Amino acid sequence: MERRDFLLSGVAGSLALATGTVLAQEGRRTPDVIYVPTPQEVVDGMLKLAKVGKNDVVYDLGCGDGRIVVAAARLGARSVGIDIDPIRIREAAENIRVAGVGDRAKLIEGDLFATDISEATVVTLYLLSRLNLKLRPKLLKELRPGTRIVSHAFDMDDWKPQRTESVGSSTIYLWTVPGKKA
Repeated sequence: MERRDFLLSGVAGSLALATGTVLAQEGRRTPDVIYVPTPQEVVDGMLKLAKVGKNDVVYDLGCGDGRIVVAAARLGARSVGIDIDPIRIREAAENIRVAGVGDRAKLIEGDLFATDISEATVVTLYLLSRLNLKLRPKLLKELRPGTRIVSHAFDMDDWKPQRTESVGSSTIYLWTVPGKKA
C-alpha cells in the first residue's frame, strides 16, 4: 500500500505536504476502529507510565488528532503519528503546527500494520483488544528489547502487562519488549 509521509517543520510554522492530501484512493483500507479521542489526562498518564523523555522516539499507532504526538514532542521526545485516515492526519498536522512542535513531530498517513516502527523506543496504542493481538507479533518482531508499549483501555490477552494504572475512569497498560530468545 502506498504511504505518504508528512514531514512537519517548525520553520516559520509552515507545514510541508509532499503532494497534497488525497481523500480517497480506490482499494484503500478503511480505519479498523472509529476515532475516539484519548482524554488529555490519559495521554499524560500514558507518557508518564512509559517514562518518556528527550531521548525517546514515540510512535503513536492510530494517532487520530495527534494529541499524543504533540504531548510527547512537548516532553522533548521525537514523535511519529501513524493514521490511515487522511482527515485525522490533517487534524494532527494542524495541531502540531499550532503547538509549535513540528521540529520534533512527523506524521505518516498509512496502515499501521504495514509501516516500519523499528526506530520506536515507546509505542502508544488506543485500539481494540483484537487489534492489539493482531499487532503483537509485529511489535515483538520489529521493536528492540526494552521498548515500552502503552495501551489505553485494551490489553493483550495472555501477555500480561508489567504495570496497570487507572487514570480517571480509564485503565492504561505497560509492557516492555523482552530480550530475544536464543
